[in-house]
Amino acid sequence: QVQLVESGGGLVQAGGSLRLSCAASKSISTINTMGWYRQAPGKQRELVATITSGGNTNYAHFVEGRFTISRDNAKNTMYLQMSSLKPEDTAVYYCIRIVPGTSLTLGSWGQGTQVTVSS
Repeated sequence: QVQLVESGGGLVQAGGSLRLSCAASKSISTINTMGWYRQAPGKQRELVATITSGGNTNYAHFVEGRFTISRDNAKNTMYLQMSSLKPEDTAVYYCIRIVPGTSLTLGSWGQGTQVTVSS
């Protein structure tokens, strides 16, 4: 079973940027769809963005135009470039395999990486 480890989170001021990384324990070239979820204190975990092996992307409305999801199969890594960050983006961010065409997840949730945006 492939394992995914998130990194790159931290403390940033509103309007700033961060790039999150998701490193896989084995090749991701055969993984059709991967994505990022986030969970803020007191809120339900929510889908942020997805990307297919062909490079097709989908974004939640609250990050549209600010975040960019990408993947590098040669490095077995998926990324989330976060720009124009807002305090409401504060959350723990998770990467996970997703059933193609759905929001259903495959595998277990990892530790995630904390993103804190100050005002």
